Amino acid sequence: MMSRVIVIGAGMVGLATAWHLQERGYEVTVLDREGVAAGSSWGNAGWLTPAKTLPLADPVLWKYGPRTLFDPDSPLHMPFRVDPKLWLFLARFMANATTNRWDDALRALTPISMVALEAFDELGQGGVDGLTYKKPFIIGFENEDQSAGFLREVEAVRRHGQDVEMTRLDNPQDFAPMLNDQVPVAYSMEGQRFIEPGPYMESLARSVEQRGGEIRTGVEVTRVAAGDRPAVLFRDGSRHEADKVVIATGAWLPALARDYGVKTIVQAGRGYSFSVATEHPAEHSLYLPHHRMACTPYQGRFRIAGTMEFRGPDEPLDPHRIQAIVNQASRLMRGIDFDDRRDEWVGSRPVSTDGKPLVGQTNARDIYVAGGHGMWGIVLGPATGKYLAELMDTGITHPVIAPFDPLR
Repeated sequence: MMSRVIVIGAGMVGLATAWHLQERGYEVTVLDREGVAAGSSWGNAGWLTPAKTLPLADPVLWKYGPRTLFDPDSPLHMPFRVDPKLWLFLARFMANATTNRWDDALRALTPISMVALEAFDELGQGGVDGLTYKKPFIIGFENEDQSAGFLREVEAVRRHGQDVEMTRLDNPQDFAPMLNDQVPVAYSMEGQRFIEPGPYMESLARSVEQRGGEIRTGVEVTRVAAGDRPAVLFRDGSRHEADKVVIATGAWLPALARDYGVKTIVQAGRGYSFSVATEHPAEHSLYLPHHRMACTPYQGRFRIAGTMEFRGPDEPLDPHRIQAIVNQASRLMRGIDFDDRRDEWVGSRPVSTDGKPLVGQTNARDIYVAGGHGMWGIVLGPATGKYLAELMDTGITHPVIAPFDPLR
């Protein structure tokens, strides 16, 4: 008789974990209160960029200071209000924004980053028919000074063992025709990929179901109960037992995991996006680091994503944050009608205080967590699922996920 696993959360991390558990012979049921990719997966930029998988608690934050953090037009924003949990998160997050701690977190992220694309290839070879696009990324700057910090990050990534190929572009508009002459400095980064998150996630969910898995949406789990066989408790009072349970609920992870020794704060870092038409077809992803803007070709349009907003995961979309992105993008881009926006979206990315995900067993037998990837749940999700499934099946923690002990 097959062992049965319940995975709570139908984002990239949860579905990839379910898929790899099936590879090992487990029967899986995936639960989500809304739907596939309904959290932070659907509307993000869809980047598969191991070379850009960096800790979010960056020392450069001290340069900008708290005034920038509370500026509603800033790429990094937190509402100024009385919220003890939010302030505690910020204090611990900033405590990790030192050069040494940032470097330690990058060292921890590097091994999983280096196998991230291989994990996508494995899904494809196993029947997931979602596409990954292999095209150079264009990184643009308004001047040389803006590029200095980014180039230092690239050197740090190389120092930790990744091979990053970068080429200075003589004419950025040849590769990113939507850029205007305010962006004269640009580089091409090779070896990275992107996906259209919605269609890709649907293909992953379809593969899980075709292999016998069940995906139930519109069901809200209020608690996970430990015992000889763990159980999930639903809003309607019913319960469902399994041999093992995985909590992969993104920014909502603490509500279900904190009773089982998971004390690291996970805060919603909300990202916004929308799509626009471009005068010239967009073929490459575009990154504007100084403004934290990530842009990706999306179903014949151009998805522009940006901002990191620390607030509650269930709060509604703030139109002011969309407008802040528009204000910056319209200053740097041409041939785009920003009044013709579609697919406006906000998603809550799960940000840990130390920049490292939480992946592994809790202090309760057969209850596991996978989350806290910050902006990198898409690119690191398949590898996370692979090595968590290995841990659940064999009891052995692979070195790739060893730094992500959720009980740290």
